[in-house]
Amino acid sequence: MKFVISREALLRPLQLVAGVVEKRQTLPVLSNVLLDLQGQQLSLTGTDLEVELVGRVTLDEIGSDGQVTVPGKKLMDICRSLPDGAIIEVEQDDQRLNVRSGRSRFTLSTLPASEFPNVDNISGDTHFAIVQAKLRRVIERTSFAMAQQDVRYYLNGMLFEVTSTQLRTVATDGHRLATAVADISGPEVAQQIILPRKGVLELAKLLTDAEAHISLTLSSNHLRATTDEFTFTSKLVDGKFPDYSRVIPKNGSNIMLADRQELRQVFNRIAILSNEKYRGVRLNYNEDQLRVLANNPEQEEAEETVAVDYQGDVLEMGFNVSYLLDVMSVLDTQQVKMTLSDANSSALLEEPENGDAMYVVMPMRL
Repeated sequence: MKFVISREALLRPLQLVAGVVEKRQTLPVLSNVLLDLQGQQLSLTGTDLEVELVGRVTLDEIGSDGQVTVPGKKLMDICRSLPDGAIIEVEQDDQRLNVRSGRSRFTLSTLPASEFPNVDNISGDTHFAIVQAKLRRVIERTSFAMAQQDVRYYLNGMLFEVTSTQLRTVATDGHRLATAVADISGPEVAQQIILPRKGVLELAKLLTDAEAHISLTLSSNHLRATTDEFTFTSKLVDGKFPDYSRVIPKNGSNIMLADRQELRQVFNRIAILSNEKYRGVRLNYNEDQLRVLANNPEQEEAEETVAVDYQGDVLEMGFNVSYLLDVMSVLDTQQVKMTLSDANSSALLEEPENGDAMYVVMPMRL
């Protein structure tokens, strides 16, 4: 293998795959990146056996074809350390890879490409394309509600529900639920998959070209996302996601409209004196005003009243303030709408009119 490439052209696909390559691996080859040169097409592949990412770059000149794996982090650090505009010459020499640029010369150890694991070829039944900005939006609006290390492993990821007209993402950790939708021209047969947490976060990082389309393929075991620049493949969580539609409150009669930024600032201030472990705040709903209160084991207290538009019964409810702040952070309208049934039922938060996302937060006893 032998080729010449500019620093910037090599650094971009390297940075794409670096997030997938694990720092501490039980298999040494998983710390490596697979370089595969065919004519003018150079592919770089990283995997942790759960997620695989292939970055592609087209060379200006045809090189000598070949395949080899090299330490991913070291190769990226070398590229980063070189000056802007540098030209890099890469040549395989038996068990070593020589990297030259200007007066700099580096020799990296390699492992055979045959040792690099391949993700199974997926034969997906479901194919559709979506604008990257839309996909990024629905992921960002729901990913914060994913569980982190829950024993209910199917919660440590995000549900993708595909129909002929919509892509819906859903995430829950058992205390709150987030869901968002995007219009698509999808398959005739509806399908549900659970993408694991790491797959969700890595996919979101890749969606940088807002106007460009990305093609998604869903199979029973994998999700694959493809653009001209990369191919991303992730294994799926093998489990059944809870029926989210049963969790979303229906027909709540107590409705509050409030300025989102003002409410967010109030919650931030009151949270300072909430219990550090449970983060509980008390909300008193009354006509045209909301009283927010908190206290902690040190007998410290905080209270603030904010003007709101509230139609309904006088209510007092407790919530984890962190969950409320997470919702305020991902909404982007001026106002937020909160719908309540009674003091013991979950709250539904959404944008006032025709929003594409809904959030459910369970109350807590204080």
